[in-house]
Amino acid sequence: MASEADSKCRLDKWLWAARFFKTRSLATTAIDTGKVHVDGDRVKPAKEVHIGQTIHIRNRDFEIEVTVQALSNVRKGAPEAALLYTETPASISKRENAKLTGEHDFAQRDRGAGRPTKRQLRDIKKFTGGAY
Repeated sequence: MASEADSKCRLDKWLWAARFFKTRSLATTAIDTGKVHVDGDRVKPAKEVHIGQTIHIRNRDFEIEVTVQALSNVRKGAPEAALLYTETPASISKRENAKLTGEHDFAQRDRGAGRPTKRQLRDIKKFTGGAY
């Protein structure tokens, strides 16, 4: 009976069960806003996930590409959730490179530093080539 239930799985449920998002509503919002792509295409939250598909997830803290290894409609512990997917080698190297270069920390300000001064804003605009 459990194999029947896990033979079909919605994308938002799978992302939640694989522990990429804390709630299903967060997973649904990420899918709707285009932060999740399946096999390179933008999809809807009700899209069925199949074993072997590649899912690209872009979040504020990380960017990861995984291949679906198993399906689950139930959220379990982290060790069981890790068995649902494998990260692609390209994604692993990209993540390691980002960790070394500090790619995601480029626009971080120290907590309590306050708003940028007028001079700092000019420097930021000059550096980024656009609005702050």
